[in-house]
Amino acid sequence: MANERLARRYATAVFSLAKDANAIDRIGSDLKNITNAIFKDDDARRFFLAPIIDRAEKEKTLAASFEGHVHEIALHTLLLLVRKHREALLPEVVEQYVHLQMQARGAEPLLVTTAKKLPEDALRSVVSRLEKTYHTTFDVTQHVDPQLIGGIRLTLGDRRIDGTVAGRLDELSRTLFSST
Repeated sequence: MANERLARRYATAVFSLAKDANAIDRIGSDLKNITNAIFKDDDARRFFLAPIIDRAEKEKTLAASFEGHVHEIALHTLLLLVRKHREALLPEVVEQYVHLQMQARGAEPLLVTTAKKLPEDALRSVVSRLEKTYHTTFDVTQHVDPQLIGGIRLTLGDRRIDGTVAGRLDELSRTLFSST
């Protein structure tokens, strides 16, 4: 909770700078790319998170790696986290930034979970009906869970609509046991 709050503060400051620079989407994309580059590679992740490596050396290495490839606000965000010994916050800062981006667009997150990847037109149809029902736009993420027998599970922010076979069977089971 404390890390989330702190990450939100950093993300809010970065978002404000990005808004002033008229580069909200670019900086968001650059922050995601930086995070992926660092945390997808074990050696890079260990270097980035290692507390024994000199801060100035880390900053120099990171600046050399990303300078000219990412927006300077994204780079300075990374370097600030290093300077303040907050490297581990980077993924959470990016997550909070993405949340601020969605809010600015008036969109909500939507996670669509199915046993197999939905065809694009079927996904578009589901999202369209949800947007009409909830009078909002959604940032859609599709997730495939082979454990599901069939059906669809929708997660809209903090709401969950479970239309999976397992979910329906679980609901039926609760209904049967609660009525006895």
